Amino acid sequence: MSASSSTINQNATLLIVDDDALTRQNLLRVFEDAGYRALTVADAPAALRLLHKEHCDLVVLDLEMPGVDGFALCRLLRAQSATSKLPVIAFSASDDENRKVQAFAAGADDYITKPSSSGELLSRVSTHLRAAQREWDLLGSNRELRFLADLGRGLLQALEPDQLVRQVAGATYDGTGAVLCAAFVDLSEGASAGCVFDRDGSAESLSLLHVNRLKTWLAGAGTTPVLLSEPAEFFLRENAHKVEYAAPLRFSGFTKGALVVAFDNPQDCGETECRLVDAAAQQAALAAHISSLYLAARDASATLAKEVDQRTAEAEAQRRFTDAILDSLPLSLYAIDRNYRISAWNRNRELGELGIPRDSVMGKNIYEVLTRQRREVLEREFSDVFETGEIERVEQETLTEDNETRHWLVSKIPMWADGGSDVTHVIAVGEDITARVEANRAVARAEKLAAVGRLASGVVHEINNPLATISACAEALESRLREGAFAGSEALEDLREYLGLIRSEAFRCKSITTGLLDFSRTRALRHRPIDLAEVISSAARLVAHQQRGEAIQIQLETADNLALVYGDSGQLQQAVIALATNAIDAMPAGGTLTISASNHEHEVRIEVTDTGVGISPENLPKIFEPFFTTKEIGHGTGLGLAVCYGILTEHGGGLDVQSTVGAGTTFTITLPAINQSEIVNPEN
Repeated sequence: MSASSSTINQNATLLIVDDDALTRQNLLRVFEDAGYRALTVADAPAALRLLHKEHCDLVVLDLEMPGVDGFALCRLLRAQSATSKLPVIAFSASDDENRKVQAFAAGADDYITKPSSSGELLSRVSTHLRAAQREWDLLGSNRELRFLADLGRGLLQALEPDQLVRQVAGATYDGTGAVLCAAFVDLSEGASAGCVFDRDGSAESLSLLHVNRLKTWLAGAGTTPVLLSEPAEFFLRENAHKVEYAAPLRFSGFTKGALVVAFDNPQDCGETECRLVDAAAQQAALAAHISSLYLAARDASATLAKEVDQRTAEAEAQRRFTDAILDSLPLSLYAIDRNYRISAWNRNRELGELGIPRDSVMGKNIYEVLTRQRREVLEREFSDVFETGEIERVEQETLTEDNETRHWLVSKIPMWADGGSDVTHVIAVGEDITARVEANRAVARAEKLAAVGRLASGVVHEINNPLATISACAEALESRLREGAFAGSEALEDLREYLGLIRSEAFRCKSITTGLLDFSRTRALRHRPIDLAEVISSAARLVAHQQRGEAIQIQLETADNLALVYGDSGQLQQAVIALATNAIDAMPAGGTLTISASNHEHEVRIEVTDTGVGISPENLPKIFEPFFTTKEIGHGTGLGLAVCYGILTEHGGGLDVQSTVGAGTTFTITLPAINQSEIVNPEN
């Protein structure tokens, strides 16, 4: 099955598909040591059978398998709706580029060449699990918003009890993906109304519902939702399903009925599904109350005016409830009519740096309010939605007062009121997608560094030999020049100058190729428990001895009981020294270099802070790119930060930067912490 909307963390379930028993055992040990739940199978048919029975969050499959190979299995997974979004990592002994292209064409999300280090494998698995979680969170939010909007519109027209229960049961059946769904309302004077949607999606009477059992529960403990897994307690008369979730319809302290959903797989009844049922139950309770008022008004014409007033009050309560839902959404939302006047403005539009109070904008022309945006762009976007009735989505960037860039996904959604054929309103929804954009950029940056590294490793060796020849020839000519071989030549001084330039530039090229080789080299790291306090102290001493800057003060701030990390002390020290050296170079007039380390939940953070010139906002996204440097020609190769980024990625960590021009820069290293019980023999 595909990954659910439940939280994907270190307890995620991974499926290993490989015909080699030793490989399966090694991968199983790596994943289980990392805290994952791992399952193994030897071939594609067994994998498909297991996925129909077990919930898995990610698949690691071998491409070279007898019978149905990994390419075919990957295509089968992508062709089935239940596994179409399941992250797949292809595992192969071949590093052939065409084979990688075939794997990605078949639907693989990543490609790892055997043999691979456990650190790289776990890092990639963690990246794909986090990406899947973000995608499911976004889908869950959109799903809940769409479900509540559709149900609310339907309930506005459902005044009769039979209409109400059919609308609620049908909408909940479709919205949650349940195999069975029942809505039941207990009316006055012993009457009741109910509807059950069966496995075929057909609306049935109450014959499929244990009505007396449900009434007994509502009269007793039925004040809060309940999750049932024992068939003897089920409210629905169908024994094939495995779990039920029942939510009471309560309004103003009274229980008016219940909403019951059933699932064949317990994993299908997740947190999102329960929230949908609870929200539907709340709206259904309000709608049931309104329906009872409507029936009373219809049957008692003498009190019609009073009942109408009461229904109006309840309708206002529903409007306030709907407003409360919109205000509770983690989105910025507003709506305009065809005259471009604002008709809705939720609370998130009132908050933040660009927030505007609702009372000051309602009824105003949208162009008088959103003055920071180009009017011609807004006019085009709104007119397109009004004319085509299609959703318009654009991504935008804003800059906060702290010079932080925020990314937004702005959707303009058409709205048809009263069932008409013309779009009457446009709803604009803004979602902060900064975390997702930064995560995508981090993945792209890692892929770019890997590609440049592969290119560099192939080019460096071809360049070094000619450079060595040039340097040797230049030194030989200089030696002959000193011996007087060219005495009396009119071009003697020019020859001496040119030979000096040739030799110095050749050695400069040599330093660049050495940096390239260090950047591209696959590091054979031997991870062991590391005390970062010792690494930082040693790095600070080495930087102090370099005497690179005048009037530079170095401060160390290391927390007591700093957690250990797994890593290569030499590589980590190299990363800290590189960051500290850059910080000193950024303070030509002197300043303070602060290196601090502290514990943060399950990770250790190292911060390298300077009080230098800072980095301009337009250069921040590019500083980790190979060969990018703001230093003068001859004073930097642009590889230092790229090498640091690669070292920390190989350690399962990360590198981030915050900078303000004229105030200074802070580079933050994050590394996963380990517990004493997790320390293993590095020889194993």
